[in-house]
Amino acid sequence: MNLPNILTLSRILMIPLMVISFYWFGHDGKVGAAILFALAAVTDWFDGYLARRLNQTTPLGAFLDPVADKLIVAVALVLLVESFSSMWLTIPASIIVGREIVISALREWMAELGKRANIAVSYVGKVKTALQMASITILMASEGHQLLVQAGYITLYLAAVLTIWSMLVYLRAAWPELRAKA
Repeated sequence: MNLPNILTLSRILMIPLMVISFYWFGHDGKVGAAILFALAAVTDWFDGYLARRLNQTTPLGAFLDPVADKLIVAVALVLLVESFSSMWLTIPASIIVGREIVISALREWMAELGKRANIAVSYVGKVKTALQMASITILMASEGHQLLVQAGYITLYLAAVLTIWSMLVYLRAAWPELRAKA
Protein backbone atom coordinates (compact mmCIF):
# COMPACT_ATOMS: atom_id res chain seq x y z
CA MET A 1 0.00 0.00 0.00
CA ASN A 2 1.55 3.28 -1.10
CA LEU A 3 0.53 6.95 -0.82
CA PRO A 4 -1.19 7.17 -4.24
CA ASN A 5 -3.32 4.10 -3.40
CA ILE A 6 -4.14 5.52 0.03
CA LEU A 7 -5.33 8.75 -1.64
CA THR A 8 -7.47 6.74 -4.06
CA LEU A 9 -9.01 4.74 -1.22
CA SER A 10 -9.65 7.98 0.67
CA ARG A 11 -11.83 9.13 -2.26
CA ILE A 12 -13.97 6.04 -1.87
CA LEU A 13 -14.20 6.59 1.89
CA MET A 14 -15.27 10.21 1.31
CA ILE A 15 -18.44 9.05 -0.45
CA PRO A 16 -20.48 8.09 2.64
CA LEU A 17 -19.19 11.18 4.45
CA MET A 18 -20.31 13.33 1.51
CA VAL A 19 -23.78 11.76 1.53
CA ILE A 20 -24.18 12.14 5.29
CA SER A 21 -23.05 15.75 5.16
CA PHE A 22 -25.34 16.52 2.20
CA TYR A 23 -28.47 15.27 3.99
CA TRP A 24 -27.94 15.76 7.69
CA PHE A 25 -26.49 19.20 8.14
CA GLY A 26 -28.75 21.49 6.09
CA HIS A 27 -27.18 24.19 3.94
CA ASP A 28 -23.84 23.97 5.76
CA GLY A 29 -23.86 20.23 5.12
CA LYS A 30 -24.27 20.77 1.40
CA VAL A 31 -21.29 23.12 1.48
CA GLY A 32 -19.41 20.47 3.47
CA ALA A 33 -20.35 17.85 0.87
CA ALA A 34 -19.10 20.20 -1.86
CA ILE A 35 -15.81 20.62 0.01
CA LEU A 36 -15.45 16.84 0.36
CA PHE A 37 -16.21 16.41 -3.33
CA ALA A 38 -13.67 19.11 -4.28
CA LEU A 39 -11.08 17.46 -2.01
CA ALA A 40 -11.78 14.15 -3.76
CA ALA A 41 -11.29 15.87 -7.14
CA VAL A 42 -7.92 17.20 -6.00
CA THR A 43 -6.84 13.78 -4.72
CA ASP A 44 -7.86 12.34 -8.10
CA TRP A 45 -5.28 14.52 -9.79
CA PHE A 46 -2.73 14.21 -6.99
CA ASP A 47 -2.75 10.41 -6.66
CA GLY A 48 -2.06 9.94 -10.37
CA TYR A 49 0.67 12.58 -10.31
CA LEU A 50 2.34 10.98 -7.29
CA ALA A 51 2.06 7.46 -8.71
CA ARG A 52 3.87 8.54 -11.87
CA ARG A 53 6.34 10.89 -10.17
CA LEU A 54 7.33 8.41 -7.45
CA ASN A 55 7.13 5.43 -9.80
CA GLN A 56 4.50 3.85 -7.57
CA THR A 57 1.93 2.75 -10.13
CA THR A 58 0.33 -0.55 -9.14
CA PRO A 59 -2.33 -2.85 -10.59
CA LEU A 60 -4.50 -2.04 -7.55
CA GLY A 61 -4.17 1.69 -8.22
CA ALA A 62 -4.85 1.25 -11.93
CA PHE A 63 -8.06 -0.58 -11.02
CA LEU A 64 -9.21 1.56 -8.09
CA ASP A 65 -8.57 5.02 -9.57
CA PRO A 66 -11.24 4.92 -12.29
CA VAL A 67 -13.62 3.09 -9.94
CA ALA A 68 -13.24 5.79 -7.29
CA ASP A 69 -13.75 8.52 -9.91
CA LYS A 70 -16.92 6.99 -11.30
CA LEU A 71 -18.35 6.18 -7.87
CA ILE A 72 -17.96 9.66 -6.41
CA VAL A 73 -19.23 11.40 -9.56
CA ALA A 74 -22.23 9.06 -9.88
CA VAL A 75 -23.17 9.42 -6.21
CA ALA A 76 -22.78 13.21 -6.33
CA LEU A 77 -24.94 13.41 -9.46
CA VAL A 78 -27.61 11.24 -7.82
CA LEU A 79 -27.62 13.59 -4.82
CA LEU A 80 -27.97 16.62 -7.10
CA VAL A 81 -30.71 15.09 -9.27
CA GLU A 82 -32.72 14.27 -6.17
CA SER A 83 -32.06 17.63 -4.56
CA PHE A 84 -32.82 19.79 -7.60
CA SER A 85 -35.61 17.54 -8.88
CA SER A 86 -35.26 19.08 -12.32
CA MET A 87 -35.27 17.64 -15.80
CA TRP A 88 -32.60 20.24 -16.68
CA LEU A 89 -30.17 18.66 -14.25
CA THR A 90 -31.28 15.08 -14.89
CA ILE A 91 -30.51 15.28 -18.63
CA PRO A 92 -26.78 16.11 -18.35
CA ALA A 93 -26.43 13.84 -15.30
CA SER A 94 -27.89 10.94 -17.31
CA ILE A 95 -25.56 11.69 -20.21
CA ILE A 96 -22.54 11.69 -17.91
CA VAL A 97 -23.46 8.46 -16.08
CA GLY A 98 -24.52 6.75 -19.32
CA ARG A 99 -21.24 7.64 -21.02
CA GLU A 100 -19.27 6.24 -18.10
CA ILE A 101 -21.09 2.93 -18.40
CA VAL A 102 -20.52 2.78 -22.17
CA ILE A 103 -16.83 3.67 -21.95
CA SER A 104 -16.19 1.29 -19.03
CA ALA A 105 -17.71 -1.55 -21.04
CA LEU A 106 -15.76 -0.50 -24.13
CA ARG A 107 -12.47 -0.42 -22.20
CA GLU A 108 -13.14 -3.83 -20.71
CA TRP A 109 -13.96 -5.28 -24.11
CA MET A 110 -10.90 -3.68 -25.75
CA ALA A 111 -8.72 -5.00 -22.91
CA GLU A 112 -10.00 -8.52 -23.63
CA LEU A 113 -8.81 -8.00 -27.21
CA GLY A 114 -5.44 -6.74 -25.96
CA LYS A 115 -6.11 -3.31 -27.46
CA ARG A 116 -6.94 -1.17 -24.42
CA ALA A 117 -4.18 1.29 -25.40
CA ASN A 118 -6.27 2.17 -28.49
CA ILE A 119 -8.70 4.00 -26.19
CA ALA A 120 -6.38 5.77 -23.75
CA VAL A 121 -7.60 8.86 -21.91
CA SER A 122 -7.67 11.89 -24.20
CA TYR A 123 -7.21 15.59 -23.55
CA VAL A 124 -10.95 16.12 -24.17
CA GLY A 125 -11.62 13.53 -21.46
CA LYS A 126 -9.41 15.41 -19.01
CA VAL A 127 -11.16 18.73 -19.70
CA LYS A 128 -14.53 16.97 -19.39
CA THR A 129 -13.53 15.60 -16.01
CA ALA A 130 -12.38 19.03 -14.78
CA LEU A 131 -15.69 20.60 -15.87
CA GLN A 132 -17.67 17.79 -14.23
CA MET A 133 -15.81 18.23 -10.97
CA ALA A 134 -16.23 22.01 -11.05
CA SER A 135 -19.94 21.87 -11.91
CA ILE A 136 -20.75 19.30 -9.24
CA THR A 137 -18.86 21.27 -6.60
CA ILE A 138 -20.64 24.50 -7.59
CA LEU A 139 -24.08 22.89 -7.64
CA MET A 140 -23.60 21.18 -4.28
CA ALA A 141 -22.65 24.47 -2.63
CA SER A 142 -25.13 26.66 -4.53
CA GLU A 143 -28.32 26.21 -2.52
CA GLY A 144 -30.18 29.52 -2.47
CA HIS A 145 -27.66 31.32 -4.69
CA GLN A 146 -29.20 31.65 -8.14
CA LEU A 147 -26.02 32.92 -9.80
CA LEU A 148 -24.09 29.87 -8.57
CA VAL A 149 -26.90 27.57 -9.70
CA GLN A 150 -26.77 29.08 -13.19
CA ALA A 151 -22.96 28.82 -13.29
CA GLY A 152 -23.23 25.19 -12.16
CA TYR A 153 -25.80 24.37 -14.84
CA ILE A 154 -23.75 26.02 -17.59
CA THR A 155 -20.62 24.18 -16.49
CA LEU A 156 -22.53 20.89 -16.23
CA TYR A 157 -23.92 21.29 -19.75
CA LEU A 158 -20.43 22.06 -21.08
CA ALA A 159 -19.24 18.89 -19.33
CA ALA A 160 -22.13 16.94 -20.90
CA VAL A 161 -21.20 18.19 -24.39
CA LEU A 162 -17.57 17.17 -23.84
CA THR A 163 -18.83 13.88 -22.40
CA ILE A 164 -20.56 13.09 -25.68
CA TRP A 165 -17.57 14.32 -27.67
CA SER A 166 -15.08 12.21 -25.71
CA MET A 167 -17.36 9.18 -25.99
CA LEU A 168 -17.42 9.63 -29.76
CA VAL A 169 -13.61 9.93 -29.79
CA TYR A 170 -13.32 6.63 -27.90
CA LEU A 171 -15.91 4.89 -30.07
CA ARG A 172 -14.17 6.14 -33.21
CA ALA A 173 -10.84 4.76 -31.96
CA ALA A 174 -12.49 1.41 -31.22
CA TRP A 175 -14.63 1.37 -34.37
CA PRO A 176 -12.32 -0.92 -36.42
CA GLU A 177 -12.56 -3.54 -33.68
CA LEU A 178 -16.29 -3.01 -33.18
CA ARG A 179 -16.89 -3.30 -36.91
CA ALA A 180 -14.67 -6.36 -37.31
CA LYS A 181 -16.55 -8.27 -34.65
CA ALA A 182 -20.04 -7.26 -35.84
